[in-house]
Amino acid sequence: MQRRIIIFTIFFLFYCFFPNKGKTEEVLTWKDCVKEAQQNNPDLISAHEVVNQSKANKAITISDMLPQISTELSERTSQSAIKSTTDTYSYGITAQQLLFDGLKTPYNIAAAAKNVKSSQYDYEAASSDIRLRLRTAFIGLLKTQELLTITEDISIRRKQNADLVQLLYQGGREHRGSLLTAQANLAQAEFDVAQARRTLNVAQRQLSKEMGRTELKPIRVTGDFESSDSRRERPSFEALAISNPSLEALVAKKEAAKFSLKSAKAEFFPQVYANASAGRTSSDWPPDNNEWSVGVTLTFPLFEGGRRWAGISKARAVLNQIQADERSSRDGVILTLDQSWTNWQDAMDTVTVQKNFLQAYEERAKIARAQYSNGLISFDNWTIIEDDLVRAKKSFLDAQASALIAEAQWIQAQGGQLEYVE
Repeated sequence: MQRRIIIFTIFFLFYCFFPNKGKTEEVLTWKDCVKEAQQNNPDLISAHEVVNQSKANKAITISDMLPQISTELSERTSQSAIKSTTDTYSYGITAQQLLFDGLKTPYNIAAAAKNVKSSQYDYEAASSDIRLRLRTAFIGLLKTQELLTITEDISIRRKQNADLVQLLYQGGREHRGSLLTAQANLAQAEFDVAQARRTLNVAQRQLSKEMGRTELKPIRVTGDFESSDSRRERPSFEALAISNPSLEALVAKKEAAKFSLKSAKAEFFPQVYANASAGRTSSDWPPDNNEWSVGVTLTFPLFEGGRRWAGISKARAVLNQIQADERSSRDGVILTLDQSWTNWQDAMDTVTVQKNFLQAYEERAKIARAQYSNGLISFDNWTIIEDDLVRAKKSFLDAQASALIAEAQWIQAQGGQLEYVE
């Protein structure tokens, strides 16, 4: 009995102080992350609801063109100086139909339709931005996983080097300074391992956030550092800019502003409505006296303090502003495309260069280790070669991750969304 209690206590303390040790890591591919982000990312959900709002605004605007029908039921009590109190009951139905308003309502409907398109392009731009953030987080976790493996290998290598120097020091073939340097290198390697493990938790949280998860769970991603697109020819950035969703959104907003300006000018036309009503009224309930009416109403404001002129001025200023924003955005998109493509090409070339350096340093380290063991080179020369190898491994990993991020930025500059097929 006591033995069972002790075993239960040990397991309880283990799960309290090491809660993640008993949990298996969830393995995710890039497609898994995209699928989850499409469903749960709050920024994407927010952008989708903006589209729904613009569609609702369009439906509200269209309703102004349709008949407006309402019913009324009333009871009134009145008293005059001659007669006693009189009760009046009535109920009826009224209808009103817009006949003419200078095309103001059709212009408003057209503007609302353009605003729907603008919000849809904004949604695509949001999806593109989210893809970049998600891809960056995915690459960050992939890099950290690989970095942990590299630092653990380096730590093992530093331990072997320190043991070798320790033996030579004990045999009188090496001095204390070399031993202390080897031990310091080992301490640095062990710190790098601990730092990589802590960074791994941050990278997991970042990816979980971009996928829209509210709870952090141990996750691991699978993938490689190979670019999915290795095209080297320089594209036409002006042609690519045309389909950029952020620019297309401004074009749609410009068209909506043109219709809004026409709508403001239509304020100077009279409004004509057809009216009809039918009902009953009497002093008794239920009322039995029939009433009905049909007619046409024309309204035209004579003076409202310059409101209509101010409305036209405002609508024209909005249009001018959007036209300027569109031109500025177009120039900015073309520049961003040029910069991101150039950065991507440079990053891919850097991977090739760093790979060559790594191969060279691995060969040098292999030769230098044998030479140092046989006393053919000094510790100072050997440790320099070892340090170069450590830096080359990390630099190669940095270059691979940077190339993938540069590729993701190039895709984002083109407007590639979460659904983008690599």
